[in-house]
Amino acid sequence: MAYSIRSRLGSDLEFSTSELTGALGDSVTVLPLLVALAATTSVSLPHVLVGFGVFQIVWGMYYGMPLSVEPMKALIGLAIVGSLSYPELAAAGLLAGGILLSVGKLGLVGRLQTIVGEPVIRGVQFAVALLLLEAAVGLSAGNLSIAAAGLAVVGLLAVVGYRGASVLLVLGLGGVVAVATAGVPTPRLPEPALFPAGAPTLSGAALEGTVAQLGMTVGNAAIATAVLCGDLYDRDVSADTLSTSMGVTCLAAIPIGGVPMCHGSGGLAGKYAFGARTGGANVFLGVGYLALALVATGALLAAFPLSLLGVLLVVVALELARAAVSPIDGHRALAVVVGVGVVGLAINVGVAFVLGTGAFWLASRLE
Repeated sequence: MAYSIRSRLGSDLEFSTSELTGALGDSVTVLPLLVALAATTSVSLPHVLVGFGVFQIVWGMYYGMPLSVEPMKALIGLAIVGSLSYPELAAAGLLAGGILLSVGKLGLVGRLQTIVGEPVIRGVQFAVALLLLEAAVGLSAGNLSIAAAGLAVVGLLAVVGYRGASVLLVLGLGGVVAVATAGVPTPRLPEPALFPAGAPTLSGAALEGTVAQLGMTVGNAAIATAVLCGDLYDRDVSADTLSTSMGVTCLAAIPIGGVPMCHGSGGLAGKYAFGARTGGANVFLGVGYLALALVATGALLAAFPLSLLGVLLVVVALELARAAVSPIDGHRALAVVVGVGVVGLAINVGVAFVLGTGAFWLASRLE
């Protein structure tokens, strides 16, 4: 049985089994990063989950489609490896949020989209797919036997036409293992506070991280995601609109203990791959994050077998790679897509976006 309501932009929000399974296609790109962040910084995991839960619901109901809400991966990655403290991460997120809100309102991202060639945008998508695949291999390598079992489950259910159900089954099994290992936590409401994990601290490292993140965000979370909205959902969503909503998200979530968040083509492709077609998937996932915030402890999430999440990331990566490559026509354009993807994997998505834009602009002038 499916129920539906109307979104802010006039699209239906459906609440069905496929929306539920599709919602989890975004979480497999989020949870591993949050677990690692909670283990290496002073971040308050329950407050972070509240931020994700609220904005999954907000943007799902506003856009009426399963738009992703993900961590800003460059900044989160720098924090995980110790290059940024949480206060520096918060400052970088607020700065990035202010810039994204400003350029979105001024229409500057849309102007950039008219300059950047489609193969470059597709290349950014392909780079994210490669990065997700790399992360999947790393997670799966932690326990090859568990990963093999998860892959067998996903493959078997995909063959018989129930790929979305594999998400519920695999994550459910992982949850059972986590509870059996860490015990059943006592539900507890996160205490409301302003910057509960530390006041923002602007530093040289925070500024450098912001620049690196904005290169990724403009290419992947704004422009590439806008294109993917049309590809997968036949929706005309501008890159400027996405930039504005990302700015609002960061500026509103970080003061209450959240982390820098963005939209992204990876999470959007993940939701699509597992069956999501409307913003109802966001409502399901948002409620799930809010419920998890009541019981989230570092011990519980650390006990979840991340090898199973690695298996699901493979599915997400393949869906995104297919969406990036399939519309491309011509060997030269395909070479740009692959080149940007490889540079993004080897160096940085932001660097790949800038180099790809320059190379494409130069090639168009020489024709």
